[in-house]
Amino acid sequence: MHAVVLALALIALVCLPCLVALFICAEGTAGRVRRRVRDQRDRRDLHRLDRTLSQQSISLAELDQHQPSIQQIAADLRRLDHQRLGIATRSKVWHAAVLLAYDDRLRLASRCLGVCEHLGQLDGVDLEIERVRVEGELEAAGLHLRSTAPRHQDH
Repeated sequence: MHAVVLALALIALVCLPCLVALFICAEGTAGRVRRRVRDQRDRRDLHRLDRTLSQQSISLAELDQHQPSIQQIAADLRRLDHQRLGIATRSKVWHAAVLLAYDDRLRLASRCLGVCEHLGQLDGVDLEIERVRVEGELEAAGLHLRSTAPRHQDH
């Protein structure tokens, strides 16, 4: 009887580190699988959006005729600012898309108010600095970019 208990104790002692290592590796693999599924879902959504937009034939002349009012641009900037600090932080793809839309609206507002901007020529930290500078110039010109309502985080 003692021999059986001793044999089982040795087997458990040998297998325990292997089970712990297997558990740790499985946990890391599960995180990678979740990220891969989320990235595929984001790519699928962006592909669907791209397909929808490519099916619509709008010329640049039509877009210029339908330029939004400065009030609409300001509302868009406030909405996009809220999104870039909230829901867009969940995914790199969404964050990049929201930043592109935000920069586009900053360019439109700058054009409407005569503010000089260089958002299209910069990237990285220089783009971040230019974005803050342009926001300050637009605020100084009387455009309210921040929502007056208190922010709550999306979970």
